Amino acid sequence: MAQTKKVTKKPSSTKRAVDWNEALRPLLKKYRGRKHPLAYQNAYQLIVMIVLSARSSDAIVNNQAPALFAAYPDFNALSKAEPEALYPLIKGPGYRHKAEYIIGIAKDVAATGVIPEDIDRLTQWKGFGRKSANVYMSQMGLKAEGIIVDLHTLRVSPRLGIALSDDPKKMEAELMERIDRKQWHQAGMALTFLGRETCRPTDPHCDECLMNPVCGFYKKKKK
Repeated sequence: MAQTKKVTKKPSSTKRAVDWNEALRPLLKKYRGRKHPLAYQNAYQLIVMIVLSARSSDAIVNNQAPALFAAYPDFNALSKAEPEALYPLIKGPGYRHKAEYIIGIAKDVAATGVIPEDIDRLTQWKGFGRKSANVYMSQMGLKAEGIIVDLHTLRVSPRLGIALSDDPKKMEAELMERIDRKQWHQAGMALTFLGRETCRPTDPHCDECLMNPVCGFYKKKKK
């Protein structure tokens, strides 16, 4: 009778998966209640400023906004504007398209009398994608339907290891799988602030980062 060779199992080399809801707690605590850097006063201003911030900086938009809102204080006023009248007020990358986008949005809201509160309706506006909708919904305290993925999130998430895709939609889906829905708005803003303040494109401040205990980038850097 043939002898059966005893196979000794090797210890598993699989690393324990990170509980990202637990790991993110210090970061969420740090940025809890922090308002978006866009200096808006109401929903109208926030929507317009979100559109203007594409391929621009919050600082530039904050500087342009007072003159724009003095001339066009609400959706009704903006809906009656001609794109050319806005050009001097919103100079910057893509300003011609942005003028058309914000006037189009204003016409829609002026006609319906309603600002949408769901992501499907918000993203029907030209110039207002998922990132824009998620920013708006988070700042207005609306029910979360997604997670903000901006340039900062696209850099920070793969470094941490929480999401690896370089495609914004796929990254958002990864984040939504790993983070409890009740934290989606807060987590999106927290990751963005982490990228703005600590996890910089060059010379990230890893040693002072709250996330370095679980950060793959930091662990490789320390080897």
